[in-house]
Amino acid sequence: MLDPQSAQKVPSSTMERCRACGADDPYLFLEYGEHSPAQMLIRPEDMDDAQPSFPLNAQACLECGLIAVADQIPEDFFKHYLYIPSGAATMHSHFDEFADVIAERAGDGLIVDIGSNDGLLLAACNARGCKTLGFDPAENIAELAAERGVETHVDYFHPQSAKEVREKRGPAKVITTTNTFNHIGDLHNFMEAVCIMLTDDGTFIIEVPWAKEMLERAEFDNMYHEHVSEFSVLSMVKLAEAFDLEVSDVTFLEGIHGGSFRTFMTRKAAGYPIGENVAKMLAEEAAVGMLDKATYDTRKAEFDETGEELRRIFAELKAQGKKIAGYGASARGNTTITYYGIGAEHLDFLADKNPLKQGLYSPNTRIPIKPVEAIEEEKPDVLFMLAWNFFDEIYEQQEAFRERGGQFLVPFPKPKLV
Repeated sequence: MLDPQSAQKVPSSTMERCRACGADDPYLFLEYGEHSPAQMLIRPEDMDDAQPSFPLNAQACLECGLIAVADQIPEDFFKHYLYIPSGAATMHSHFDEFADVIAERAGDGLIVDIGSNDGLLLAACNARGCKTLGFDPAENIAELAAERGVETHVDYFHPQSAKEVREKRGPAKVITTTNTFNHIGDLHNFMEAVCIMLTDDGTFIIEVPWAKEMLERAEFDNMYHEHVSEFSVLSMVKLAEAFDLEVSDVTFLEGIHGGSFRTFMTRKAAGYPIGENVAKMLAEEAAVGMLDKATYDTRKAEFDETGEELRRIFAELKAQGKKIAGYGASARGNTTITYYGIGAEHLDFLADKNPLKQGLYSPNTRIPIKPVEAIEEEKPDVLFMLAWNFFDEIYEQQEAFRERGGQFLVPFPKPKLV
C-alpha cells in the first residue's frame, strides 16, 4: 500500500510541457477532482484507513494532440499489480493475431515485450518458435508469466536496465509494448532505452488506445493516475523524430480498449517505406479538431452530460426497487464512478473475473468486488457496464442473466439500457 505521506512528495498536478513533443502549456480542459489511484484497491483490513489521493487533471497538447495527466504516482506503485489481460477472451485472440505480426518482423531475432504482464503475448510468440524476453516491474505478475513458460526480467525499462539486458541477451529485433506506453511518465527516458535495446534494422511496436477515438466519443473515463497519456498518431510521429526514428506504419484496432492503434517505429537510417495509413490517420485527427481548444470544451460538456444522464437512470432504477451491480473493477470504471458520484448507494457490488481483485474494495467508493459468479448468486436486475469496452464479450457470457430478464446499463458513448 502507498504511504499516505507520499502525497506530499509528488510533483505538480498539472504539466508545464507536453511529455511527447515538449510544447509549452498543454490546455487544461477537464478537472476530475481528487482521486485515489484507480488500481489501488482496498483490502478489508484497511477499510477504515485514509487512502492517499491526488488531483486528476486532463490536459491536451495543441501542438501534437497528446491528452495527458501529470505523473504523480511513486515509482514503487507497480511492484504489485492487479490488471492481467488474460481475463478477457478478446485479448487472447488479439494477441494471437499480433504474435503473427511480431514473428514475421522478428525472424530469428530477440523479441522484448515491455510491460509483459502475465506473459499472454509472449506465450503466443513462443508457440511460434520465437526467442522472447519480458520486461515488467511487478513481481507477482512475473510469477504468472513463468507459469506460461515466459521469462521476465523484473525491473522498470530505462537506459540502465536496457544496457544490462542487451549485454546479457544481445539487442532486440522487435520491441513491443501493449497498453503500457500510456503508463510512462518520462517518455524520452523510455525512448532512450528503446534505442539502446533495438537493432539497427529493428522495429519498436506500440499498441495504445487512440486519443482521437476517445475525444470524438467523449470517453474520458480512460484517464487515471496510472494511465498518464492518450496518444495521437501525430504525438507518436513527433516523439519518434526526437530519436532519429520515424513512424513507418500504423494500424487501427477497432475492437481493442474502445479503439486503439498499433504504431511501428523504425530507425530513419533503416529506410523502411512509410505506409499509407500514416497520412490517412493523421488526416482523420486533423478533421476531428485535435489541435483545437473548442473541441475539448465541447467534448468535456458531453462527458458531463453522460454523467447527468447516468445519475437520472440510476435514480429511476432505484425508485423501481431494482438491484444494480457493476461489471468490471477496472481502472477506467473507477474513474467513471468516482467522477460521476456513483457509489455504494447505487451499486451493491462489482463483479470481476480477475481473482487478484476479488475480496477487495474499489478505491474512493469502497464498493465490494466479488467473483462473476456472484451475479447468479445475488441476482441483480441490472449490470452497470464499467468494462463497457468488452461489452460484446460479456453480453454473450451472461446468458443466464439475460434469460431471467436482466438488463445492461452501458455508459458510453451514450448511456443506454440493453
